[in-house]
Amino acid sequence: MTTTNEIADKIAADHNLTKAQGKAVVEAVFSAITTAATSGAETSIPGFGKFKVKDTPERDGRNPATGAAIKVAAQKKLSFTAAKSLKDAMNK
Repeated sequence: MTTTNEIADKIAADHNLTKAQGKAVVEAVFSAITTAATSGAETSIPGFGKFKVKDTPERDGRNPATGAAIKVAAQKKLSFTAAKSLKDAMNK
């Protein structure tokens, strides 16, 4: 597993930045994606993929403990679709 700190350390080492500057860069990227998602916009990172907000309609569900029918509320979900180049790199 790779953590945010590991990504920040790699960016800092590759671009001659301090670890704090590297972490600030990573947090800024995540913040920009979050801001776009909360406004409903799609974020596209060429060569990596797209983050897109999808609306999930209300649906019928079932409580697994009791078996009782329940309504699951409509909600928004963030989905990620990998770019072709990323898929190709993973499957080499």
